[in-house]
Amino acid sequence: MTPPLRWNPAATAVAAYLAVRLVGVCVLAVFAIVHHVPLDALLTRWDGKWMLDIARYGYDGVPTSGTDAQGVHTDTTAYAFFPGYPLLVGALAALPLISPFGAGIVLNVVFGAVGAVGVARLGSLCARQMRPDASEATARNTGLMLVVLFAATPMSVVLSMTYTEAMFCALAAWALVGVLEHRWILAGLSACAVGLVRPTGIAVIVVVMLAAALTRHNGSRAWIGGVLAPLGYVAYMCVVWARTGSPSGWFHIQTQGWDTSFDGGKAVGEFVFTSLTDSSDAVSVLASLVIIAAVVLLVWSAIDRVPWPVLAYAALVYASVLLSSGLMPSRPRLLLPAFVVLLPVAIRLARSSRPAAISAAVAVALASAWFGAFMLTVFDFAI
Repeated sequence: MTPPLRWNPAATAVAAYLAVRLVGVCVLAVFAIVHHVPLDALLTRWDGKWMLDIARYGYDGVPTSGTDAQGVHTDTTAYAFFPGYPLLVGALAALPLISPFGAGIVLNVVFGAVGAVGVARLGSLCARQMRPDASEATARNTGLMLVVLFAATPMSVVLSMTYTEAMFCALAAWALVGVLEHRWILAGLSACAVGLVRPTGIAVIVVVMLAAALTRHNGSRAWIGGVLAPLGYVAYMCVVWARTGSPSGWFHIQTQGWDTSFDGGKAVGEFVFTSLTDSSDAVSVLASLVIIAAVVLLVWSAIDRVPWPVLAYAALVYASVLLSSGLMPSRPRLLLPAFVVLLPVAIRLARSSRPAAISAAVAVALASAWFGAFMLTVFDFAI
């Protein structure tokens, strides 16, 4: 008798992720043709170009055409971007026959696949804690549905661009897995690495350090993980300090160049209110609706008892994005790393019938593909 076919959870997660992202890139390619823009130009827009320039020339060699949001280029402008991703791109591009663009895309495919496995595992772990009576199949399916939803967030198009989101989310997912499984070296190393990728890495670092301090298990390993967590972030802040002569050098570059500063949510609140009451700009309305939906999902996650380290991570990402000023239409992209708030939806889809789950997966993949392509081609400042 032939044994039943058994799916490998990791392989299935990677396949689901790549399928959703392939749909997104194909729809973007159609939009590129319609708008007469090369696909590679879309995949390297804005911050993507910064990543490739830093990979090619280093921080101090970026061409003067690289400017901040105010149109200004200084000797330190490039230091607004963390080094983890562009330095890896540069290292891979040093190999024969590989361009920086090709290196960036290949790395994000790899990080996306690694992240998909981590997201699936995280989803399964959370399902078991949120629903102790859940079957193994439900837990496993929750992880898979979380992968699909993660790959189909409104601005998941950046996961396929020369941006840092794929690398960041992969490291964040594995750091959270390390925390939930009390694998403190994994958590600490992942947090250390993520601190070199994006400023939002502070959310991961705080959660790992706090969880390590509160644990009653693996005392020495927890201590080591907690010490490792902030090292990457602190090291880069010190590099910028040495370059600018100020301990707050990075924050000064970011504030002056991109007008981002903590305002308690005033700018975001005004943007949402104005967009929904007095705007004919479709992009502003869509961005506002995504922001509102994100807040609803965070509240739902709290009510649904998402494990506290995961919920705390999401809340800290939200705080960094929604309580600061800056370019408002980019908020859907900046909220992408808080994909864990999709856990309540993933659990319910995992418990639904297979046709319903597949239909939902197809629907969100197509909606995400359209949203990302529309925002990237029709509007200039959505990322």
